[in-house]
Amino acid sequence: MSSRVLVVDDEQDLLASYERLLRRQGLRVIATRSRGEGLAVIGREPLVLVIADLRLPDGDGLDIVRAARRLPVPIPALVVTGFASEVARASALAAGASGFLAKPFAASEFAALVAEVVQGGAGR
Repeated sequence: MSSRVLVVDDEQDLLASYERLLRRQGLRVIATRSRGEGLAVIGREPLVLVIADLRLPDGDGLDIVRAARRLPVPIPALVVTGFASEVARASALAAGASGFLAKPFAASEFAALVAEVVQGGAGR
């Protein structure tokens, strides 16, 4: 069985990059481009990780994080954003995110954080 990761980002090029990077780690990607689509997947699919952009065309990516964390078996979540600030980071962690990355980020940094979170390590 392949481990599935939900990625929610409205930028198609980034979704393709995430998919390529995650496949290298043996993970299968379910890619969505909106808050609504992401929320529809949570609870319906067995997931090992959720990665959500902070700002989405139809709402706040933190809603996706909260939904993932409220499940009977909580799913770890990472937040990525092109609008990084200490307030954004604190909000993401308060919502239950296991990690926070500012765009653009190095592929090696992303891969290390995903591996750490999927393997059950402490978030950043």
